[in-house]
Amino acid sequence: MTAVLAIGGTDSSGGAGLARDVATLTRFGVEALCAVTAVTAQTDREVSAVELLPPGLVRAQISAALAGGRAAAVKVGMLGRGEIVEAVAGALRRCDLPLVLDPVLAATSGGALLDAAGRVALAALLLPRATLLTPNIPEAAALLGAAPASSDEEIIGQGRALCALGAAAVLMKGGHARHAPQAVDWLVTRAGSVRSFAAPRIAAERRGTGCALAAAVAAGLAARLPLEAACERAKAYVTELLQQRG
Repeated sequence: MTAVLAIGGTDSSGGAGLARDVATLTRFGVEALCAVTAVTAQTDREVSAVELLPPGLVRAQISAALAGGRAAAVKVGMLGRGEIVEAVAGALRRCDLPLVLDPVLAATSGGALLDAAGRVALAALLLPRATLLTPNIPEAAALLGAAPASSDEEIIGQGRALCALGAAAVLMKGGHARHAPQAVDWLVTRAGSVRSFAAPRIAAERRGTGCALAAAVAAGLAARLPLEAACERAKAYVTELLQQRG
């Protein structure tokens, strides 16, 4: 069976993180290999505790997961701090698999999940390695040190700026874009192409949709779908999840 290595934190409520990754990969018939970076205690309302794992243990988990040769893609989520970002980048240095990078900077409830040193290390070490970066509007702005985009043109422009920092492609998630009547995600590539994926804006919230989207894209890439097709399928899956809560 095709496998994806999911690197990220656990969520005691099961709504996000590796729990959401595993559920998503299972939905697409893909085996999940896991490397845990952090253990969190959180609910829909708050993050009450976070324990980051030692960077050496994170590196060892990744090396062990890759040793079997089953992984066909990698999905990276919560990393917590700079030393863990460095450990992940080091463990993946000789890995040539497609990599989907979900820049988990904060929980939906507002708790910070990546420190300042981690943001710098992520931009320097993992962004240039990413096949696809999947930021929402606030995350893209934070990575660029800019104000959040407030129009489609600004969203596309920030996607291009992130590609200029090294990502091969960026899927700018439009769920926070209240200027648009639909929820539109924009796929911007370093090669210069731009593609939109639109869905009805659903009056529902669900934690873990960012994790689900990135994991679904990784599942598609592991199955050798073209990037656009993998993104389109992932968008449809997340819309389905939101409709279940609507």
